[in-house]
Amino acid sequence: MKIDSNHYDLIIIGASFSGLTCARAAALRGLKVLVLEAKENPGARMHTTGILVKEAAQELDVPANLTKAVHGIRLYSPNLKSVDLFSPGYYFLTTKTGDLIRWLATEAERAGAQIRCKTKFTGATRDGENLHINNLELSCRYLVGADGARSTVAEHFGLAKNTRFLVGLEVEYKSIEGFDDRFLHCFLDSKIAPGYISWMAPAPEFIQVGLATKASEKPDLNKFRQHVGSLFKFDESKIVERRSGVIPCGGTITPFAEKNVLLIGDAAGLVSPLSAGGIQLAFRFGRRAGQAIADHLTRFGPPPEAVLGQMMPTFRKKQLLRNVLDMAPPNFIYDALLNTLPMRKFAQKVYFHKRQVKDINWEDFASRFTKRP
Repeated sequence: MKIDSNHYDLIIIGASFSGLTCARAAALRGLKVLVLEAKENPGARMHTTGILVKEAAQELDVPANLTKAVHGIRLYSPNLKSVDLFSPGYYFLTTKTGDLIRWLATEAERAGAQIRCKTKFTGATRDGENLHINNLELSCRYLVGADGARSTVAEHFGLAKNTRFLVGLEVEYKSIEGFDDRFLHCFLDSKIAPGYISWMAPAPEFIQVGLATKASEKPDLNKFRQHVGSLFKFDESKIVERRSGVIPCGGTITPFAEKNVLLIGDAAGLVSPLSAGGIQLAFRFGRRAGQAIADHLTRFGPPPEAVLGQMMPTFRKKQLLRNVLDMAPPNFIYDALLNTLPMRKFAQKVYFHKRQVKDINWEDFASRFTKRP
């Protein structure tokens, strides 16, 4: 019997966090998997800050040399007064984002998946139980769209599409005078970042500086840097990279699947409408999708969309808060509320989800955190 080398059990469009996690899980369960990526290599021209919340690090172990642990949030009101927030036992991981994606690609290949770069998906046609990829000598039994907020897979198969976005802009600096690298610095200002926030984050080898706004506004990074110029000194010669992109913030979409076709990650709207965080969900649903597809194709399992549909978050409360943020509350409200107990409790809930480890002594944590090497 002749085996068609161009026929796969699963083809995934997009070497993203979700796509590569899906590829690894499916390959480990014995599927013949191919990932198609339009860019020149996985991790090229990233559009994400790559910050992992603790829950994301618990979904998928990543190499320590690609991350930096950050334990505190310094939250600023528009008048640049600030409050420091902590939750003992909780942390964030900033990352070398491109290298992290390339590591995920290596792990997927180690599991048996193949990755083909510089290959753009333009569509597919059905032939019985198989899908033939347009303009390529490739076919598959199942197709996954992990191709971002404006998914070509969703467009081609008539699936639901993201319609609500944030627009982000970020640069990376080698160093910034006055920057305290113990914190993620988050800035509330409805004039500079209407609909979201501005930020400065200590990554392993650089400092990320960026902001995002609702789609009807244009992010202006120069305006932000001028605003915080009394606190930080920016040297343009120390910029090492720039990136921009859109972030879906409308919640999960429906339908996200049809027969033998499934969307995951940003393509499926699996991004928190409030925090705009999606990597934890990319890891969780990417892995679960790979497992469910393998079970469906080889172990008489149910359709993958039925499995994932039961897990999909609703984001109801976060959608309500997204509506409030999109109204861009006046800055005097932020200035007045920052140091109040209700605002601190709300910020603790947003950033830390009240998930501190109860048996960690606060005084011991604080002394370790504030001690400088």
